Amino acid sequence: MPSASEPLSGSCLCGGVRYRIVGPFLRASYCHCRHCQKRTGSAASAQGRVAQEHFELLSGQELLRSFTPGGESRPKVFCSECGSSLFSGDPLSDDEVSVRLGALEGDPGIRPEVHAFVDSAAVWASVPDDGLPRFAGAPR
Repeated sequence: MPSASEPLSGSCLCGGVRYRIVGPFLRASYCHCRHCQKRTGSAASAQGRVAQEHFELLSGQELLRSFTPGGESRPKVFCSECGSSLFSGDPLSDDEVSVRLGALEGDPGIRPEVHAFVDSAAVWASVPDDGLPRFAGAPR
């Protein structure tokens, strides 16, 4: 797990947005909702949540842009230069920061623990039979 003495770095594809995690992740999941499919161009999004006080944006705040899909209250945050999907919600003010695990540059020390929104799973990619709990919508 990341810590103050062993932080975990993350960045966008072009390197313009850089951040680090200095504390443990609270939880992690795979999201199979249509918004995550469209946003990532894949069957699901792997994400982890960390407390705001354990998140540090190092550079690229001016590159961050957000889009809030219809019917949703949490914006999807990406790099305006390379388009990398980075966060869900506001990484600078939310109590918890939802970080896309694919943007990390090392082992987050946690693995996704559930599959969320499996009722929206892509028809061309079945949800893996990996023993993780499945939820039709958001995990309870």
